[in-house]
Amino acid sequence: MQDSDNQINALSNDKVPKVTGIGGIFFFSENQQEMKEWYAKNLGFEVNEWGATFESRDFNNPEKINSVQWSPFKKDDEYFSPSKKDFMINYTVQNIEGFVNQLKENGVTLLGEIATYDYGKFVHIMDAEGNKIELWEPI
Repeated sequence: MQDSDNQINALSNDKVPKVTGIGGIFFFSENQQEMKEWYAKNLGFEVNEWGATFESRDFNNPEKINSVQWSPFKKDDEYFSPSKKDFMINYTVQNIEGFVNQLKENGVTLLGEIATYDYGKFVHIMDAEGNKIELWEPI
């Protein structure tokens, strides 16, 4: 039991800047409302004004609840800019400040500064093929 507790403590104290999961899948839709209704009717999604939220327990810390946001966006919504792609993925991260410093050192294109909200910190980057990526450090 003590080895298991030590592993959990080591994982919870891990502050290495890295991606820890997927926080959201966002994509363009010709008709957001119809798309949400289709997914609700056919796949059983519980939708709201933003899309659907899927919750799960953290394997290494079962008391922690993780979430993934699924959201259709209005076609050509500027939130995806400057990317010309029809989708954007949100990755959850830990130590977003350290991560941003690491990305800068690697020459990654950052789109603005870290923004802080009551539900976490966000920053956007571009990958090597012009996909906009959202990085999110939940509270």
